[in-house]
Amino acid sequence: MRIRIKNVFDTPEQRAWPFDYWLVGAVLVLIFLGLTMVLSSSVAISEHRFGSATHYFVRQAIALGLGLVLALAAFKVPIHFWQTHRGKLFIFGLILLLLVLIFGREIGGAKRWLNLVVINFQPAELIKIAAIIFVAGYLHRHLSAVKEDFNAIMRLSLPFGLMALLLLLQPDYGTTLLIAAVVTGMLIISGAPWRYFVLTVVPVVGLLAALVLYSPYRLARVLSFMDPWQDPFGTGYQLIQALIASGSGGFTGQGLGASIQKLLYLPDAHTDFLFSIFAEEFGFIGVLGLIALFAFVVWRMFVIATFAKQQNYGFGSLMVYGIAIWIAMQAMINMGVNLGLFPTKGLTLPFMSYGGSSLMMLCVAVALVLRVDYEARLKPNPHTEQEQEQDNEPDEEPIKA
Repeated sequence: MRIRIKNVFDTPEQRAWPFDYWLVGAVLVLIFLGLTMVLSSSVAISEHRFGSATHYFVRQAIALGLGLVLALAAFKVPIHFWQTHRGKLFIFGLILLLLVLIFGREIGGAKRWLNLVVINFQPAELIKIAAIIFVAGYLHRHLSAVKEDFNAIMRLSLPFGLMALLLLLQPDYGTTLLIAAVVTGMLIISGAPWRYFVLTVVPVVGLLAALVLYSPYRLARVLSFMDPWQDPFGTGYQLIQALIASGSGGFTGQGLGASIQKLLYLPDAHTDFLFSIFAEEFGFIGVLGLIALFAFVVWRMFVIATFAKQQNYGFGSLMVYGIAIWIAMQAMINMGVNLGLFPTKGLTLPFMSYGGSSLMMLCVAVALVLRVDYEARLKPNPHTEQEQEQDNEPDEEPIKA
């Protein structure tokens, strides 16, 4: 599938820069909005739990600082390094998922966090990046086979089946579904036939549906999503409060800091349901602006991916496409959950919701996108994709992909 995107913002001055400053600016705006909303939405609960109105804001700011340091380090690493060591990174992510099941911290019935003294780290956020890099490398190396042979796609079932199992044991259905959607999107962009997805996606969806039906906790979430008013003070309480917050914003919003639902009515409003507080304070106009901002970020990433492909950076192009799909899908799912369109998934609003692990890994992901843009601008690859596929240089990673 060929994707043609006209880069109307690519002026001579823009090309003189080593990276896309439109993308950097848009991401910084999202991060600034996120810090502002974390502070606004967490004042009451932070004061109630810790006696300080800025507890969650300070922790998010620290996570941002760590994320920027990690992003700078990631930007310094050549893209070829990630392509060569993609298997090792994926295995490292699987090991962390295993460790969290053994030594992880349990919160709200889920074991998803590793205590690293300074912060509680969520390995599921790292595995998102690791999975995208791994699939990008696999598709780049076996592009012809993926387009013609169903077995080439099925070879991904073993590593990703193990990953899904470890995620479901936490349990983390949201991340499992998100990664499945991102991988599917990357396969479609790479040119895999549509008929393959009927044979792969349908059984996975069926399995997840069966797990939901046999899990009282998940089943209760689905039933409350379909009709939260059946149990307004139990399973449906959070969704009802989120809908009240979103509806209270009206057209122009109540104003920054003027939310009522954040005053301990909407539980943990600074995390997965921060979007509802944003809608209450900034209204319908603010929500449209936020959606447009996310769309702009994703579009700029698609522009970078298309340009990288034109410069013969096939691996980098696929990786950027994967990151763009990840951000787009996670933002849509989070907003949909807040508006009652999807069951609760436990996925943050990218760059904005409180969550140090998510913010740090998103910063790293953006750095990888900028690195691809940097190399494509300043170091055009003289080899065509066909020549790269015929390169017999052995990979260094232990997984044969």
